[in-house]
Amino acid sequence: MKFIFFKILRFFDYLHQKKINKFLANQFKNIDTFFDIGAHRGETIGIYLKHFKIKKIYSFEPIIDNFKYLELNKKKFSKKYSNTLIYLENFALGSKSISKNIKFFDESSSSTINNINFTSKYFKKKNKYLMSKKKEDLFVEKKIKIIRLKDYLETKKIDKIDFMKIDTEGYEFEVLLGAEEYIKKVKMLIFEHHYHNMLIKNYTFSDIHNLLKKYNFHQINKFKMPFRKTFEYIYINNIR
Repeated sequence: MKFIFFKILRFFDYLHQKKINKFLANQFKNIDTFFDIGAHRGETIGIYLKHFKIKKIYSFEPIIDNFKYLELNKKKFSKKYSNTLIYLENFALGSKSISKNIKFFDESSSSTINNINFTSKYFKKKNKYLMSKKKEDLFVEKKIKIIRLKDYLETKKIDKIDFMKIDTEGYEFEVLLGAEEYIKKVKMLIFEHHYHNMLIKNYTFSDIHNLLKKYNFHQINKFKMPFRKTFEYIYINNIR
């Protein structure tokens, strides 16, 4: 049953991403600088390179198991899209530079820094269809490095980001907080927000919205992810 559900989910995810790509194609054709925060194994890089001309990609994936796949995929992408520079970073971005443990699941795209509410209906449903394991066997703790986004931008002397994607399983607000006033360097961003109570977060969607509004962003679209209590939001900077 798990295999069948995965196939169905992948098909609907393909249709979902197709809608997002169509919308983004009306916003821009060329991207100078793309930040892929929560790169996993390079799926997003592959998708966007097919649809847009991108000069530079900065890709962040803190879990070494995923990062090894990301390195392999970079070689393929660099060969096929030789005009794109791809920089890989084996750490996470957040509000402060620290080390933390991340919960690494077999279904690795669900890995998260946040604590899990094992009693939530959403968790029980997800475990039934995607993981099917006892609580103690669901994940292993791995120590990762986190860098404050502002520090990274200053170190690399990056003065503009055309497009930023954040997919960090409940850590999105921390990433944005870490940018501080440098978030104004971003033209457009897309991020996930989970409305289920499986991930224990210390923020709400309003916190993200108000932070972005403070820096002159406004929402231009949102897309509900298939079979999930999760939306992907797209915001654009009014000033840049």
